[in-house]
Amino acid sequence: MNYTSIKKLKSGTDVRGVASPILGRPVTLTEDAVETIARAFVTWLTQKTGKKSVKIALGNDSRLTAEILKNAFERGATQSGADVLYTGLSSTPSMFMILQDKKRALDGSVMITASHLPADRNGLKFFTPEGGLEGSDVDDILAIADSGNFARGEGKVYEDYFMDEYSAQLADRVRDACGSQRPLEGRKIIVDAGNGAGGFFTEKVLKPLGANTDGSVFLDPDGRFPNHAPNPEDKGAMAALKKAVLENHADLGIIFDTDVDRAGAVDVKGEEINRNRLIALISARLLAKRPGTIVTDSVTSDGLTKFIEERGGRHHRYMRGYRNVIDECKRLNAAGEYSPLAVETSGHCAFKDNYFLDDGAYLVTEILIILAEQLKKGERIANLISGLEEPAEAAEIRPAIDGDDFREYGAHVLEQIEKLAPLSEGASIAKPNYEGIRINFDKEHGDGWVLIRMSLHEAIMPINVESNSAGGCKKMIAALLKMLEPFERIDLSLLRKFIG
Repeated sequence: MNYTSIKKLKSGTDVRGVASPILGRPVTLTEDAVETIARAFVTWLTQKTGKKSVKIALGNDSRLTAEILKNAFERGATQSGADVLYTGLSSTPSMFMILQDKKRALDGSVMITASHLPADRNGLKFFTPEGGLEGSDVDDILAIADSGNFARGEGKVYEDYFMDEYSAQLADRVRDACGSQRPLEGRKIIVDAGNGAGGFFTEKVLKPLGANTDGSVFLDPDGRFPNHAPNPEDKGAMAALKKAVLENHADLGIIFDTDVDRAGAVDVKGEEINRNRLIALISARLLAKRPGTIVTDSVTSDGLTKFIEERGGRHHRYMRGYRNVIDECKRLNAAGEYSPLAVETSGHCAFKDNYFLDDGAYLVTEILIILAEQLKKGERIANLISGLEEPAEAAEIRPAIDGDDFREYGAHVLEQIEKLAPLSEGASIAKPNYEGIRINFDKEHGDGWVLIRMSLHEAIMPINVESNSAGGCKKMIAALLKMLEPFERIDLSLLRKFIG
């Protein structure tokens, strides 16, 4: 297999590609590619562990191509001598947690998923007992795949459904924190699984805790995702959850992405708890226990910074990308700065006390504990974040960049914007800043900030803008548009449409 083509399947710390022609795009993540990558992963793992043969776990979400790719991976892995424990329909976080079980003595695991991406996509996420693989590890695996120098052997496939144990661990965490076997007795909690892998949470976590889950929606696995995008950031998804909560008079609504490494919520009055509000909710609980640093991605609000600081914490904005945020949180802790939480506005949330694993189901157990505590006080969950100042306006615009060298071109654009921004009236460069260019605007010229950066995976320059005044976002985007007009390879039509 040509390394240039297989290398294109790398996406950050994962492998991703088009696995089905259903949307008219050419297939890139073929069965042959997955079989080859499986052999390469096993070879890499035997080299890393020094073992002659290794044991790995394999799981998948609800995507249409899950079974054919699972079969391909098993063929490749067993040809290179690995024993494979197939866990069936699983969450991504469970594929790391199974590695913590000493009885199974596994050397690694792989999850077949493409998270919230369209139904024609699929991919592979890799773990060792130490955590998810780094991008450099994936580079090494793909290089082995290209070389064809694989370990050889004759492994076997076993079935080992771990989700029951994993679910019991989650339920026990809530019980221990609440001091009760059924702390949610008499409470109604709605789950929207988006037809992904998260439907287990109703039967295996919420009901054993006493919750009534009647009215939950889209629990059945369906890789076509016929009802809405399986994404807590999607407006349609949050609207569906809000509707289910209000119609069923629920105390709480929960939403997961496809592979359950992200989550969001809706409270009893239909108020969304996601993005900045979700970060504020979890930060409030953690900072009440012990002051520390909350690490977030770069697009979080100034109101969140104030909220965290008022509770004795420090807000450390870092680069987008859940692994970037997690790695920065680990670095701070290693340097002696207590940091209990790494979280993205997308809903990726990793706790120091849970291996720094971004686990949507673990996040929801934290929300359930908060819910139980608030109900004891006769308050709703959103009351805990009533002090969060939210912007009058906020938006994201995602203009495309033309050309294969979009990363180099985008870097050049950012260099020029950094020079041009201070020349724009009322504007100044925000410091410190770890990603892209963040520009602050005074009250007269927008009363907020705009962040322009490169996408992690696509030929896009996302622009986030937030204002404390009505009409402020248009003022700031108009100022940015003037700076971007010389760069002909950026599609500025969305910016022009935004300002009208």
